[in-house]
Amino acid sequence: MKPLRAILGSASVSNKIIALSEGDDPRVVEGAVMAVKEDVGRIILVGDQARVSALLGTHEGFDPDRIEIHDPKTSPNAPELSQALYQLRKHKGMTEERAQKQITNRLTYAAMLVQQGIADGTVGGAVETTSDTVRTALQIIGAAPGAAMVSSFFLMLFCQDHHDVKGARIFADCGLVVDPNAQEMAEIARASAASYTVLTGETARVAMLSFSTSGSADHPKVSKVVEATRIAREQDPDLLIDGELQFDAAFVPEVAAKKATDSPLKGEANVFVFPSLNAGNLGYKIAQRIGGVEAIGPVLQGLAKPANDLSRGCSAKDVLHMIAVTAVQAQHNQLGTQVAPD
Repeated sequence: MKPLRAILGSASVSNKIIALSEGDDPRVVEGAVMAVKEDVGRIILVGDQARVSALLGTHEGFDPDRIEIHDPKTSPNAPELSQALYQLRKHKGMTEERAQKQITNRLTYAAMLVQQGIADGTVGGAVETTSDTVRTALQIIGAAPGAAMVSSFFLMLFCQDHHDVKGARIFADCGLVVDPNAQEMAEIARASAASYTVLTGETARVAMLSFSTSGSADHPKVSKVVEATRIAREQDPDLLIDGELQFDAAFVPEVAAKKATDSPLKGEANVFVFPSLNAGNLGYKIAQRIGGVEAIGPVLQGLAKPANDLSRGCSAKDVLHMIAVTAVQAQHNQLGTQVAPD
């Protein structure tokens, strides 16, 4: 898997610190051990000290001292993080007493490690829900300056023998924004194109997906995609983007030659923007489960610092890969001061 090896290599060079908020989950611990063994990053496991230590002890031949354990209930960092949380959220009614209690929550603690610069990024969601994971990231880490919204994508790796065209592609938004309007869909497209370039080093070729290609159907849902494409082009004239396109016209050059003769993508898109979460979530799962495509995500974009969400059905290898993606995001994070979180 050349794209994945490249991401793992970039993560290794970055030497970033990634906080895993569910450090007492066996899959998370195994993924953390794999990450340290492959020098993908430095790891903080957040969780009960005894439970995490016991899980690390099951990995024979691995020195548990190579991974930090932070128990939010006993950590010497907790008072400082609690006070910082109070200062960050007092405009929303946070009290010092509530902050002291909330900092013991593993998602909150890990996000505050990132917010305070103790860690470079955080990964959660192996146990916690997407809504809780994303809400915590938004409230504590906040949106990136200038980001119109936070969205998500899956990094899809076409690396099996039966895949005619191999490589990395992005499917968005498959995990967060339920029904984007045209402006939001354009923002997802632009953010996903930037994410693709960050993770692969390649030029993004963005397809705005629909059940219609180049006017083959007339419907308000088609018009939304057409308008989103127009907005994205207007906001970023250098972006290589086309729509509306059916998936086959965006993915198969032979089909594009018949259905979308004027498309600059020529059936070779590498970023696929779906018109709704309904379509995107179904699309990535079909590609994953039937097509054998490896799916890494959902990866969040639009935050001031990286915070990513695992699927609750994730494996240890998924954890490793998400650590690597988060480290690469952190490496490319050249932002200044973050905006005030909501």
